[in-house]
Amino acid sequence: MTISRQPTPVTIKIDQKQLENVKCFKYLGSLLTYDGRCTCEIKSRIAMAKAAFSKQKNLFTSKLDLNLRMKLVKCYIWSIALYGAETYTLKAVDQKCLESFEMWCWRRMEKISWTDYVRNEEVLFRVSEQRNTLHEIRKRKANWIGHILRGNCLLKEVIEGRGRRRKKMPNDLGDIRGYFHLKEKALDRIKWRNCFGRDCGPVVLTDYR
Repeated sequence: MTISRQPTPVTIKIDQKQLENVKCFKYLGSLLTYDGRCTCEIKSRIAMAKAAFSKQKNLFTSKLDLNLRMKLVKCYIWSIALYGAETYTLKAVDQKCLESFEMWCWRRMEKISWTDYVRNEEVLFRVSEQRNTLHEIRKRKANWIGHILRGNCLLKEVIEGRGRRRKKMPNDLGDIRGYFHLKEKALDRIKWRNCFGRDCGPVVLTDYR
């Protein structure tokens, strides 16, 4: 056995025709990369969401009620940025990008220029909002991974990961030391919903023993 940091070349042929190896490609609207990371996908999604915001800028910055405009942003803009977010394995840099995008939306909606020295806390106070992007992703992860753990398919093994101890998708949900308790809890749909719920409260692994 030879162990190397260099990726092993993969050759796949269909009807004697060799398939081209690429570093990334788009499938069902998501950008898939050769290393399985989601950083490129997150940046791509944020760029598309910002473009969509710019097209409807007059609506989002109009004199409509603030709560209505916030709902429109979450409905039409966040849905673009967070498409497929339940499968993300977030690194610290990815979390910062998502939080920065969230603040970008509120600043543009309130017509706050990047040259204005306005702290994020002040912006959140003006819109009567808290940082919700990462929490929303954790909620989606909890709902999705519960469905996966109750099944018996290959994806259940993929999300657990093997080999090098790189950060895995379930790590974003809480303490990985309780992962086996997490799987037991997922088998009971009622207990799972009681543990994670569908409300806007904190999503933490505190009731899985």
